[in-house]
Amino acid sequence: MHPVLFHFGSILIPSYGAIAAFGVLVALVLSQHTAHIVRLDPGKVWNLSILSLFAALVAARLFLVVVNWSVLRNHPAWVFGLAMVHHPLLALAGALAGAGCAAWYARHSQLPFRATADVLAPPLAAGLAFEQLGALAAGSGYGIDAGPQLGWAVIYTNPLAAIWSGTPLGVPLHPVQAYAALAFLALAVLLWVWLPLERRRGDVASLGLMGAGVAIYMTEIWRDWTGRELPGRGPLLRGVVDGPQLAAVFLVLAGALMLRESKNPPRERNVPPGAEQHSAPAEGNRGAR
Repeated sequence: MHPVLFHFGSILIPSYGAIAAFGVLVALVLSQHTAHIVRLDPGKVWNLSILSLFAALVAARLFLVVVNWSVLRNHPAWVFGLAMVHHPLLALAGALAGAGCAAWYARHSQLPFRATADVLAPPLAAGLAFEQLGALAAGSGYGIDAGPQLGWAVIYTNPLAAIWSGTPLGVPLHPVQAYAALAFLALAVLLWVWLPLERRRGDVASLGLMGAGVAIYMTEIWRDWTGRELPGRGPLLRGVVDGPQLAAVFLVLAGALMLRESKNPPRERNVPPGAEQHSAPAEGNRGAR
């Protein structure tokens, strides 16, 4: 595959970063459409998305600096090369920072939590699909040995894939990143179709959590667990699951708990845009009747 999308002299444009950035743009545009469907203020949804993205990027970069601190003390200029590094725990650090920032802004702007989560669920699934396509091009999060019989196996030959992601070269591998991209794309389409049909706030977000958990758990079956990547991906509980699969279980459980919330009121129809967030404080009273 192609870990470098373009290069201008000594300046490299990594495929992973470029494709993932395009996925972010797609997610931002989609969030404006889903905000109209749920009848939330698109401007506030845009601000929430930008702030959460910034928080995730800052947290991810700080995480990489901490992990590589022993090397960066002797070679400070290498901090600019961290954009090419894909740590398995990077997604967790960024996700926690982004989710925390989104929750803070939603509370500060009086955006109803469940409705806001519904708005963000389809765009996030679409963004994850593009992120996995970037990983496929870069060789990050590569699959297990597929053997010569698999007709759609991928073979990496670029030395940069091995340097940046520890990808084995010249070996037929399962294109597990493509499997994950297809799963997230299908989930995004499903959530998009379900969004105008849902009867209770939070249903789409709950299905998104459960669907993402199932997609992650299943596709990890074909990921390489041998530890050739940086620490953070590998067998846990005596080899029963790996780190991402354990996180996937928590996602499914969280989504199931949201679906079982009995006090979640039906969404009100024909409400002017931007009016739902003002009615949020009354949700508890309506649910208690």
